[in-house]
Amino acid sequence: MASWKTIVVLLVIAAGLGGFFYYDTYSLNPKREKAESAKGRIWTVEPKEIEGVIIVRKSETIRLKRAADGGWEMIEPIKARADRAVVDDVVTGLATARMDREIDPNPAKAADFGLDPPEAEVRLEVKGRADPLVLRVGAKNPTGVWVYAREGAKPAVITLSENISRDTSRPPADFRDRSVIALDRRSVTGLDLDVGGDQIGLAADEPGKWRLVKPRALRADPDLIAEFLDKLEGAKAIEFVDDAPKALQPYGLDKPSRVTVWIGKDKDRSSRTLLVGRAVPEKKGVYVKRDGEPGVILTAEALWTAFPKTVAALRDKVVMSYAPDKLAKLEITHGREAVVLEKEGAGWKLTAPEALKADTGAVTQYLWKIRDLRALGFLAEGAAEVPRYLSRPEVSVKLWETGAKEPKTLLLQTSPERRGGQPAAVAAVQGEGPVVLVEGKALAEFTPDVATLRDRTLFPAFEIGDVKRARVTGGEKPLVVEKSGEADWKVTEPSRGSTKEGRVSSLLLGLKALRWKEIASKGGDEAKFGLDKPELEVTVFKNGGAELATLQVGRTDGAVTYVKLKAEPGIFAVSSKDLEDLRKARTDIPA
Repeated sequence: MASWKTIVVLLVIAAGLGGFFYYDTYSLNPKREKAESAKGRIWTVEPKEIEGVIIVRKSETIRLKRAADGGWEMIEPIKARADRAVVDDVVTGLATARMDREIDPNPAKAADFGLDPPEAEVRLEVKGRADPLVLRVGAKNPTGVWVYAREGAKPAVITLSENISRDTSRPPADFRDRSVIALDRRSVTGLDLDVGGDQIGLAADEPGKWRLVKPRALRADPDLIAEFLDKLEGAKAIEFVDDAPKALQPYGLDKPSRVTVWIGKDKDRSSRTLLVGRAVPEKKGVYVKRDGEPGVILTAEALWTAFPKTVAALRDKVVMSYAPDKLAKLEITHGREAVVLEKEGAGWKLTAPEALKADTGAVTQYLWKIRDLRALGFLAEGAAEVPRYLSRPEVSVKLWETGAKEPKTLLLQTSPERRGGQPAAVAAVQGEGPVVLVEGKALAEFTPDVATLRDRTLFPAFEIGDVKRARVTGGEKPLVVEKSGEADWKVTEPSRGSTKEGRVSSLLLGLKALRWKEIASKGGDEAKFGLDKPELEVTVFKNGGAELATLQVGRTDGAVTYVKLKAEPGIFAVSSKDLEDLRKARTDIPA
């Protein structure tokens, strides 16, 4: 057994090793990494320490200064916002430039290397340093991979990456911020538009929910506004046309359209305005100008295309809104016929004209059509105008929401008007307004019959995991498969063996998905449809051995085949294609 002195010595050694590991990891290692990264660099400065960049060329000077927000401003040749990403990239390349090799310690003729005079002289203004770092950039070497340079007042000619030549020869426009207007559309709380003297005001009480406040209070189209803000935020300068135009008339900016974007709320609210002038089709652009700045910019015509120009364009064109998760009942009336559906768990059931299970998918599609119905034009505003335009509605759709006292009722009636050469219909929500024109096809789309909405599933509902055994009968010997474990299917008849992967699941999925096209008979005439002697029978057994159902397949008549459930009288026509996997099961399933 170790003595206490030995234990103390071991603890001291362990503590010492731990302390060295900590010192090496958190103190020495970063210093080594920093020293390693600085190898070969002409300066040891870091890009974040650079506060100004001056590039002097034979014909021009570019001066850039770091702004208070960490971005960059262009001071020369014009005062303008700079493109932060571009300038940061150039600054990083210059600050971390590495020397490839020294070509000549003191050349007799610097001009031989394009350094008398240089192609560009770069001055980096460094925080806490009085004098700038200077780099003179000359010509490229014969291979074009390197560029000759001189650092500061040193006479030696060195070679640097050609990237230095590329960055220091960029035109001034490359350094300018090409964003037409700086904004984050998620922070936009208001818009003021002026088109041809017509002024429109919009407000967003919360992100994505817009309303018109001028010239009158109306719901606004959130999708149209979102598209416009997306184009506005993403608009870039194709060309800086004129930084000091003598006149704005040639650009259509003497009488421009305007958009003022409001950012934030209350005391933090601020705005910025963009003027939009003449379109330039041959350049696929439009002239714009930032309010308060002299320069004229050409940007993509998509901005003007998306620019909302009228109140009618900005209005919310949703005819009827509802909360899908709160719907409890739906009633569709067409002429004297009424179809009523009620929510049943996660699905729907028909309660009139007869009680039937509904096809949840078909009902959902119908409700989507109501949600997606859009106004083509506005005929009248108030609820009092609804009876005048819809005196004899041909279609009435009532939606009951949980907790609501009264249903929302959509009314539709044929209109004598046509839009885009196509028939139109008049629509309105009863007791609300406005009265609108919609596509005429809505009259047919909103009058489904019971056969369209009822559940057309043939096989009783089941989950594949709940199936224990399946039998396919047809021909001389039946095929029987049985599940072992979670999903391992084995053939038990006519002889034992394995199954091809996924084939039993495909058979069961085919039964679940099978839908009838029409009711051929309510029963009693099986022989007429070849079901007195079925071509094929498929039986599914649940865990525990109970039979779920048996599908019988009868006569095929071209594109349709007649089928029925063995325990029920009804005979149905299904698509012959939907039975292909069932017919091939006896040969496809065994491995």
